[in-house]
Amino acid sequence: MSASLEIGAVPVARPRRRSMSPVVKLSAGFLILVVLVAIAADWLAPIHYTTQNLLARLKPPLTQSGGTTYWLGTDQLGRDILSRMIYAVRTSILIAVMGTLIGAVFGTLLGFIAARMRGVVDQAIMMLVDAQAAIPALFLALTMLAFFGNTIVLFVILVSIDGWDRYTRLARGLVASEQESDYINAVEALGASTPRVILRHLLPNIVAALVVQATLNFPGTILLETSLSFLGLGVQPPGTSLGLMLGEGRRYLLNAWWIAVFPGLVIFLTTLSMSLFGDWLRDRFDPTSERH
Repeated sequence: MSASLEIGAVPVARPRRRSMSPVVKLSAGFLILVVLVAIAADWLAPIHYTTQNLLARLKPPLTQSGGTTYWLGTDQLGRDILSRMIYAVRTSILIAVMGTLIGAVFGTLLGFIAARMRGVVDQAIMMLVDAQAAIPALFLALTMLAFFGNTIVLFVILVSIDGWDRYTRLARGLVASEQESDYINAVEALGASTPRVILRHLLPNIVAALVVQATLNFPGTILLETSLSFLGLGVQPPGTSLGLMLGEGRRYLLNAWWIAVFPGLVIFLTTLSMSLFGDWLRDRFDPTSERH
């Protein structure tokens, strides 16, 4: 039961606070750990991720060789799996975050334009959204990489393609609803400019929904990055990413399972944690939801 406060004779409902379940707390803690690892990769890695030691190739976890302890084993070139994973987390998270931000900004901007201008502009933007939704992001990325080659800038742009149409639909619907409100009509009647209406009144009222959408889209974005890198079309050697490590380890699953299993486990836990945290945020900011 949500308590209420009375101001004069008008009861004001107090917002329902949904506490984090233990699973969501674990998910949030794991995400914080991933971010800290990505930031402090240079200090956390035992050795540089490109250092090779052919005398210690394909060593299992907890092996010592030449005075060095390989906590997660080594790969086919004798490189430390733990060090490579630490740097791979930084690369994959950075690309996924940049792709998510670019897609969110681009999609939200189109949604604002469609809702504010209406008419032919609105129809053209929504046709573009429908076309994007009909084309699988992986197929589009593979096509673009085949035509234009692989560069890190193009790769980030392609990763950002996944999900921008959802931001456009969401922003368009929210802005179209908000701009019919009495307070927006009052602000516009007082002579406020369009940029001021958008930045000072419309955007603050929909930013929570956009943030929730970003957390829900992030797992798909990081999976797209790892899928392309797994296929050899993303991050290229001597760089490293979780998808690239997973792709390199698939040939050694029978005799060196640790090369692929540890990166795959990090990918699974990261996407699962972000999905659970995104679901909690959606329930937390959705006033119509009754779930705990």
